[in-house]
Amino acid sequence: MPTSTLDGKDAAAIQAATDGVAVCDRSHWGRIKVSGDDRLRFLHNQSTSDFQILKPGQGCDTVFVTSTARTIDLVTAYVREDAVILLVSPNRCQFLMEWLDKYIFFADKVELSDITTYTNTFSLIGPGSDAVIEKLGASELIGQPYGNHQVYTIAPAEGVRIAVGSGLASPGYTLTFPYTDKATVWNKILEAGAVEMSDRAWDVLRILQGRPAPDAELTDDYNPLEVGLWQTISLSKGCYIGQETIARLNTYKGVKQYLWGIKLNDYAEVGSAIAIGEEKVGKLTSFTETADGYFGLGYIRTKAGGVGLKVQVGETEGEIVEIPFVSHEYP
Repeated sequence: MPTSTLDGKDAAAIQAATDGVAVCDRSHWGRIKVSGDDRLRFLHNQSTSDFQILKPGQGCDTVFVTSTARTIDLVTAYVREDAVILLVSPNRCQFLMEWLDKYIFFADKVELSDITTYTNTFSLIGPGSDAVIEKLGASELIGQPYGNHQVYTIAPAEGVRIAVGSGLASPGYTLTFPYTDKATVWNKILEAGAVEMSDRAWDVLRILQGRPAPDAELTDDYNPLEVGLWQTISLSKGCYIGQETIARLNTYKGVKQYLWGIKLNDYAEVGSAIAIGEEKVGKLTSFTETADGYFGLGYIRTKAGGVGLKVQVGETEGEIVEIPFVSHEYP
């Protein structure tokens, strides 16, 4: 189903994320705790990022892929002293638990636990996030690299882990803490000036910024290079699941399609063919109505072109635009 017309509250939250600060409750996202002495080596071998270089207090985005480098999920990992916490998409927790479990061999010192129900996750989104973080007593995080995190007390809530990064292309922070403190932390954030953002508004912003989602942009049809998730891929680390395919695609410039944003003139159905004249050049993967009109995400064949390209999406006309979350070349 397409996202329906934004109500005033959603529009205000998206505006706040653009020029102020919004807060979104992401507690329905999955949280997997990976512990045991071999945890970093294990995750290093199972996904696209270089985990071996990470120290406690650091983090990264990484993509879990199949053996043929097809995308499963885009995950944020936070390395702690005793474990790594994976923040995974809402509909991917059980699947990833089972997927990862398959690769734990008898001698591996790795344990997985689903801690979703015991924890909450909120994200602060927008340029005003720093001011909120300062009021919460976590100002030393300001200016630190993406994924860096520390534990704070937001009285009376203890054990609030605050990390750099909003989960979107906007600046921000992500807080993870025990489920018992949900109301306390939420109210403190609102008191500090954040505007409440619904899941629906988050999804509109996700599409506008180009963050890929499972079952839409992240499926068995696409690899991380086509998605444009270069920031998650280490080309220098050793072997991992899907590595051969990714290395080959990069070496031989074999990426045949890319994810783009599409400004649309009217409603379009997800799954619609994207065409230039009579020729099909791609597929629409997400669609939303925004305060400024209609917008979608879709994969376009590399040879067809990029920014500024005029296309037909189903019965609707559209134009290809850049999206800030992804990149089409190695940084």
